[in-house]
Amino acid sequence: MDTLIQPKVLKGFRDFLPQDEILRAGLIEKLTETYRSYGFVPIDTPVLEYSEILLRKSNGETEKQVFRFEDNGHRDVGMRFDLTVPFARFTAEHKEELYFPFKRYHIAKVWRGEKPQAGRYREFVQCDFDTVGSDSASADFEILSLMKSALEAIGVEKIHIHVNHRGIFNRFLEKIGAKNQSEEILRSVDKLAKVGEEEVGRELEELTGSKDSASQILDYIRGKDGFEETLSHIEALSGGECDESWRMREIYGMMKAAGIESTYILDPSITRGLDYYTGVVYETFLDELPSIGSVCSGGRYDNLAGLYMKDRVPGVGASIGLDRLIAGLTELGLTEKRGSYLDVEIYNGDAALAIHYQGVAGALRKKGIAVEVFPDAVKMAKQYAVTEKKCVPWGILISKEEADFGKLTLKKLATRETFSGLSVDEAAEKILAAKKS
Repeated sequence: MDTLIQPKVLKGFRDFLPQDEILRAGLIEKLTETYRSYGFVPIDTPVLEYSEILLRKSNGETEKQVFRFEDNGHRDVGMRFDLTVPFARFTAEHKEELYFPFKRYHIAKVWRGEKPQAGRYREFVQCDFDTVGSDSASADFEILSLMKSALEAIGVEKIHIHVNHRGIFNRFLEKIGAKNQSEEILRSVDKLAKVGEEEVGRELEELTGSKDSASQILDYIRGKDGFEETLSHIEALSGGECDESWRMREIYGMMKAAGIESTYILDPSITRGLDYYTGVVYETFLDELPSIGSVCSGGRYDNLAGLYMKDRVPGVGASIGLDRLIAGLTELGLTEKRGSYLDVEIYNGDAALAIHYQGVAGALRKKGIAVEVFPDAVKMAKQYAVTEKKCVPWGILISKEEADFGKLTLKKLATRETFSGLSVDEAAEKILAAKKS
């Protein structure tokens, strides 16, 4: 006899049981509807890309995380680690078929070979939305506004979105003579929440070779209380008013005009570790669980598509990390899991009534009710147990006598409340009324 293979998944990867996948699918549907309401359209790209596409503009840490291998055709390929780099390649390859500004959303899996931890996996879903072809403050603001709207659509309201502008930071670094180390400094500052100010200060002193420069950088990234106060502070430290600081003032003016400014914090320590960001950057934190990290982040990447074509196409976008967000919401007790999409189960009490049961099910479906007939006339205790696992709210029982008169018994399963002698139409009215309430 052959030895059985133990069924198991790789570390950092997961199977999803129906109640988990129903939760994810429901959130994705709400996000999709919100993205579309802002005028974004869907695209898709391959899981595999040439490694030179994925890694041409990346640091050593990114390269370590990519699942990279040689395929059967001896090509150097990798699995996408985000959806932004493939989108840049997509834009360059299809620029003649697109219109600009072009606004896309892309909800799909990505893969990173990093160490698994709470809310962080090697395979996970990103929910991206980007605009390319516009370098306006309006495009920046629209992404920030959509971040808030999308999270609210899935019931996440207690959040703050931390915003910064890399351009102002780069001006500051140039002023203190640290421009040549800007990328390394940005990556070091990006680790502030993970490793703390003391460790970041040590790294900065090592990078700049100056304790005074490290101290100045730490003062810069601390900021002040209030968006406008912080903007004035970093503006002064970076040499005064500039295009980047005026961009931030214009964006903040739009936030106030929309009445949503209280959601946003100007945080000079937000830099985003990826090299392709060039302007406004942002991260989103759950007020009640900031330790889980950012659940929605992104920024402006005006030069990314330029890696693959001569034309300059400015871009800005953000991504919701769905799996990390769900992990946070689950920890806070804010998720409701369902075992099915059913509104009602028709119990099979008599095999001789199988045709009648299916007729009732068909009539209910025509009224927009999700229904199934239990396929086998087994003991009712087993039928009830299966229905309970599916979290079905209603049950229908039909005896031979009721079938003869076109009647049925409707049961509210959570309370065991029973309504006897109903017609199909009367049962449908009760089920639909409960769904609306």
